Amino acid sequence: MKTTFLLPILAAAVLFSCKKDSLSLTNNDSQLDTLQGTISTNTTLSANKNYFLKGKVYVKNNATLSIPAGVTVFAQVNELADNKSALIITRGAKINIAGTADNPVVFTSAATNKKQGDWGAIIILGNAPTNVGTGHVEGLPVSNDTQYGGSVATDNSGSINYLRIEYSGGINPPAEDEWIVDKASGLCLAGVGSGTQIDNVMVSHSNDDGFQFVGGTVNATHLIAFNNGDDDFDFDLGYEGNLQFLIAYRTQASSQALRANGLESYNDEVPTTNTPLTRPVISNMTIIGPQGTESVKTNINQGVYMRKGTRLAIRNSIVAEYSQGAFMVCPRTRPAILNNDWAEFRYNLVQSDNSDRTFSYDTSTSIIPDPELATFETNSVNNNVLLIAMADFKLTGTYSAVPDLTPATGSPALSGANFTGVDFSSAFFVKTTYRGAVGSSNWAAANNWATWK
Repeated sequence: MKTTFLLPILAAAVLFSCKKDSLSLTNNDSQLDTLQGTISTNTTLSANKNYFLKGKVYVKNNATLSIPAGVTVFAQVNELADNKSALIITRGAKINIAGTADNPVVFTSAATNKKQGDWGAIIILGNAPTNVGTGHVEGLPVSNDTQYGGSVATDNSGSINYLRIEYSGGINPPAEDEWIVDKASGLCLAGVGSGTQIDNVMVSHSNDDGFQFVGGTVNATHLIAFNNGDDDFDFDLGYEGNLQFLIAYRTQASSQALRANGLESYNDEVPTTNTPLTRPVISNMTIIGPQGTESVKTNINQGVYMRKGTRLAIRNSIVAEYSQGAFMVCPRTRPAILNNDWAEFRYNLVQSDNSDRTFSYDTSTSIIPDPELATFETNSVNNNVLLIAMADFKLTGTYSAVPDLTPATGSPALSGANFTGVDFSSAFFVKTTYRGAVGSSNWAAANNWATWK
């Protein structure tokens, strides 16, 4: 789909066109100021005004792009993957998004009939460590402006509060090769450091991944991935960070990915033992797959897939309704989890459409039930609880038109959380008594930011 303009645009080096773009494809402003080319000086967008993202826009030269509450950015729609619109924050530059629950910042498609993959991604590149040294974002041209990684673990790429990203992921081809790092989609954080603050971000209807953590050390809270095409949360190339209060929610199988997972953690393609090893530390996550058993296993795969030499630590979470299992390991990661080698999956409530596959093993040629892993994960040390049906979680409204993941009276999610040990006793984590992303107060309830449609 092409966007029609009534007025010419100035050269790509200009931030705003002196004239406005007139878009017949939006139902908001008939004329929008245009973001295009390069932003190389500190720039603040106007509050409660809408903008048009034309092509790939790079924030560089250590500049800061500030976006106040209430701004909607409509991304230009181009058919070719190479021409997809994207916002790229280069190393040294910053983005500050200051949305609120009532007035979020929204990045969406400029099309009247929006669809997955209409545009690319918001891509933030930092100077924090990865296990490949420096790399370039997959799906973008190789240049200094697409490079990420360095040695500054505390690197600061800005702050994001109350952001919603819709209909991204267009850089990714159908059935993308799952054995390599995915091309950028949704919110892509590559080499982003712990000085960056991220809270309350929703990615919905991406054609590929929702959230991508490619190396780096950034921490985040209150993230929602809704009906995305591939992995809701994807960790690669040495990511080490803390995450709490995450939701991965699907009402339908993917038509895009070979194997879509709620969460996939991956070290590198080979794989090697290059350090840092990918190791997300996660508490209070809720992963919900589509209701009922999916007949085509390649469309919906695992709740959590620990693969390619990665490590992870997941506690106090809920994983349910995935056809092939709640937690799957592979030949490179099975020894790590069984030997407590800097990896753990504990104090979680788990369920699968096929109960014997709740804990499973990817042998590289097939996915099979793993009784040894199941026995290990439900022992008195790991304390995972196997439930048989979605109803056993007793959540208030799992598959309502607007999901309500609040534990109801008698829910096993109301108790059982554990924050002992070095990783989870840190000051970052809020010490809840409940398991899953939502307690008695539903921070993910429908509002202007959390839009479940």
